[in-house]
Amino acid sequence: MNEQDYVAVFEKAQDGSYSVYVPDLPGCTSSGDTLEEAERMIREAILAHVESLREHGDPIPPPTTHARIVHAA
Repeated sequence: MNEQDYVAVFEKAQDGSYSVYVPDLPGCTSSGDTLEEAERMIREAILAHVESLREHGDPIPPPTTHARIVHAA
């Protein structure tokens, strides 16, 4: 199994929890009460998503998204 590194986008909700999605894997989302939990959950979601694609014979999208922090003052 080839390992891939995908960008995951974490968004903090008003209640302090986090939602997270993977732009290169449409439909691959998760959430968690803490940032650490959300990261753990999205890792599991990515693995399950890729496994489902394999089982259905669908192509696995390569990681193409890049992220950078851009400071704007």
